[in-house]
Amino acid sequence: MEKIKVGFICVGNSCRSQMAEGFARDYGGDILEVYSAGTDPAPEVKPNAVEAMAEKGIDISDQYPKLLKEIPGELDILITMGCNVECPYIPCKFREDWGLDDPAGHPIEVFRETRDIIEDKVKDLIEKVKTGELDLKA
Repeated sequence: MEKIKVGFICVGNSCRSQMAEGFARDYGGDILEVYSAGTDPAPEVKPNAVEAMAEKGIDISDQYPKLLKEIPGELDILITMGCNVECPYIPCKFREDWGLDDPAGHPIEVFRETRDIIEDKVKDLIEKVKTGELDLKA
């Protein structure tokens, strides 16, 4: 079976989308081909994001902020994080905005709260893919 291509997009690609990428790879790597990118990538993944994910046993320390052009030109699923910016057009079969506040600049507790929300949303997304609830036919 061909894997479902999913992309997590935000502005800096340094917190939310990186955490989503980590969870999706860990929980759905058998069925998902996972990407993340930003419209204006930061210099690095925020250390608090790396630490918050490590607390869940997921290592994202090798991940790095990427430009949109570094991900495939067409995705099955496009998830935006709630960046209050218009995401450039990326062809996809399903699009959803998760409306998450950016934890950058906040203490680790805020990263943990955001991480836990993202974890639940990623698990829900994977379940919808597995059950066929999402219409991914082009």
